[in-house]
Amino acid sequence: MTPQQPATRTKAVLAMVLLVLLGAVCIGAGQWQLRRAHEREALLAAIEAGRRAPAQTLDAQHRDGPDWHPASARGHWLNPFTVLLDNRNLKGLPGLWVATPLELQDSPGTAVLVLRGWVARPLPPAALPDLSAAPGTVLVRGTLLHRVPRLFDLGSLTGRAGGEVLPRPFPAADGVPPRVQNLPLDALAAATGLDLLPVVLQQAPTQDADLIQDWPGPSTNAGQNYNYALQWFSFAAIALIAAGFTAWRTLRRPTSSRNA
Repeated sequence: MTPQQPATRTKAVLAMVLLVLLGAVCIGAGQWQLRRAHEREALLAAIEAGRRAPAQTLDAQHRDGPDWHPASARGHWLNPFTVLLDNRNLKGLPGLWVATPLELQDSPGTAVLVLRGWVARPLPPAALPDLSAAPGTVLVRGTLLHRVPRLFDLGSLTGRAGGEVLPRPFPAADGVPPRVQNLPLDALAAATGLDLLPVVLQQAPTQDADLIQDWPGPSTNAGQNYNYALQWFSFAAIALIAAGFTAWRTLRRPTSSRNA
C-alpha cells in the first residue's frame, strides 16, 4: 500500500474545510432567496389588498395612507415646481416622468407630489412639449406611495447625491424644469418651501398634457426566487456530500504504513 504523505492529508483536510465553507455560503444564499420570495409574496398581497380597498381623500386632516391604496386630492397644480425624473423607460423607450406638486384646496401652502405621467425623451435638437398642467381646481385620482420609486444612483455609494440635487433658487429663472434621477420628498420640500404630504400620488390614466400613465410595478415574481433557492441548496448539497466523501476517504486511509 502506498504511504499517505502528511502533505496529502493536509490537502485533504483543507479541501474538506473549503467544501464545508462553500456549502455554508450556498445555504446562506438559498435562505436569502427564500426571504426575498416571502417579501415579494407579502408585497403582492399588499398590492392586491390596496387595489380592493376603498379610495380615500387626501386633505389637510388626512395626510397619509397605506401604499397601493387608491386616493384622490383636490387642488390646483403648482407648475413652476415641476420636476422631471430622468432615465424612466417605458416598454424599452427612453423617457422621463413628470412630477408636479398639487396644492390642496383646503390648505394653501400644503401640497401632495403627483407623478403625472411619462413623456418620451426628445432627440436633439427637438425640445420637450409643453408639460404645463391645466389651470384651475382639479380632482386628481391615483395610487398612494410613500416615496417616488428610486433608481440606482452611483451617488449613493460615493456619498454624493448628484442625481437628487435641485437648483437653487427653485424654480429657475428660465422656467425649465430640472432633471433629476431620484426625488426624495424632503429635498423637494426644502427647495420649494412647501408643506408636502408624506405620500406621493401616482396619477391614474387621464388626459394630462399628452402624458402616459403606464406605471411599472415592483417585481412580485416569487417563483423566480424559489427556483434560485433550490439551485443554491442543490449546490450546498453537492459541496457537503463532496466534503463528507473526502472525509471518509481521508479517515479510512492509514496514516502510516509498515516498511517493506
